[in-house]
Amino acid sequence: MGIARVLSGTLCTGDEYYMFGPRYNGSSDDVPKQKIRCYLLMGSSFVRVNSIPAGHICAIYDLEKLQLKTVTLSDKKECMPLRGFDFGLQPLVKVNVEPVNASDTETLEKGLLKLSLADSSVEVTATAKGERILACLGEIHLERSILDLETVYCDGNIKIRTSDPITSFRETTAWFPNEEDFDSFRNSKIPPLRQTIIPPYCDEEGLEHAYKGRCRAVISGRGCAITIRIVPLPRSVYECLKSKKLIEGCEDDLMMLGKALKCSNNESTLTPQSALTALLGSLDDIDSNGNALLEAPVLYEGRSVKAVCSTNGEVYIPPKEESTKDDEDVPANVDGLEEYNAVQECLRTGMDKEVCDSDTNNALNDADAIALDKWRQDMRGSALAGFQLAMRAGPLCEEPVQGVAVILESVEIAMRDDGTKQFTPARELSGGMVVAALRSGIRCALLSRPARIVEGHLKLTLHSSLAGLGSLHAVLSKRRGRVVTDSMVDGTDLIQ
Repeated sequence: MGIARVLSGTLCTGDEYYMFGPRYNGSSDDVPKQKIRCYLLMGSSFVRVNSIPAGHICAIYDLEKLQLKTVTLSDKKECMPLRGFDFGLQPLVKVNVEPVNASDTETLEKGLLKLSLADSSVEVTATAKGERILACLGEIHLERSILDLETVYCDGNIKIRTSDPITSFRETTAWFPNEEDFDSFRNSKIPPLRQTIIPPYCDEEGLEHAYKGRCRAVISGRGCAITIRIVPLPRSVYECLKSKKLIEGCEDDLMMLGKALKCSNNESTLTPQSALTALLGSLDDIDSNGNALLEAPVLYEGRSVKAVCSTNGEVYIPPKEESTKDDEDVPANVDGLEEYNAVQECLRTGMDKEVCDSDTNNALNDADAIALDKWRQDMRGSALAGFQLAMRAGPLCEEPVQGVAVILESVEIAMRDDGTKQFTPARELSGGMVVAALRSGIRCALLSRPARIVEGHLKLTLHSSLAGLGSLHAVLSKRRGRVVTDSMVDGTDLIQ
């Protein structure tokens, strides 16, 4: 039985109709066609009728042979199907299901197919190892789905064995205590966080170049170094970036992020709108998990892109024991040290575009211009791919990353002069090397910040009478549920 709405014409009982799936593109001639029966929905009962005019909602019987969640009916073959519905729900709990008796495998597969068609919130997938994964919205939904699978969709003929529930988590980060003060936080010294000194996290490659959420990702061969910074991205700010406008209740989060990134050199002139404008101007990419990739104005304008003309074809690497310090006591003639200090000075301007535009003393020389062109033409796209790869699995437990902003701040490229002022990269810089370096840098920067694990939750509306309110609260407390609001439904004795 399927629920449908007649958009045009009249749907008649006993007539044959073409059944189009949501992915039908008009190129296939094998389109199923069958007769249907129409019913009106009258409370909890179904009333069979001969026809349904356009604009009405009805139930259609005899669709169980179609292995589709949504289908478009038409009396003509020249029809394009309607797309399926996206309810915005993601399964939170997964289990592996298998029959106790191996001979019932085919019956279980048919039952899983019927269950997925009957409940749009259920997802059924098969892995390469032959596992059948049943994903539901929560523990209660999972228990009910398994019960229906055994008693209804498999006709009660088989026994099912399930694995322990598999719950998806997310990795994210939190603010440092004084991070909203950009200059004070940058100059402050804090001891290494616990996860950076215990295995296996302390063995992360490149962790010695990460400190307080900022990491200098050195590409293999030391031919290039990319400085990145990671800060938390509140959900309200993410929605603002996605919609490109201010959303009610986001002002405090925008001000906090604007101060931490120094979106304005004068803190008294910083407003939520100016902070959002600065973030939108630097936005490179935004994903579906609440993460964003930003490019600092000093990098976009080329002020923090430096060409290092070194004798050994490598960028400057600070001593390991002093890699967390800004002022290093090293000889002034070390290759790349001047460019390294210039980059560190550029980073003190933060995300303030006005300071970058007003800086006319830092004109690009020939080598820096070639390095900037190399970044824009060959490396920038690979940096985006590295960001997307790093967001898929975090450093703590290889779960997806959620709610972080990654800021690309500077690039240093080792260049070689052939004697005629024709500068070329001293080392090969392939796209794969940039992707690997940026992924490693993001993981190290996350480890150098306060780490958090996020557990998913299901938000829903429940209705209960006064008599069943106590039992409902008992079930919710058992399932670690929390009531956000409760109120009486007008005209009834129900509580919502």
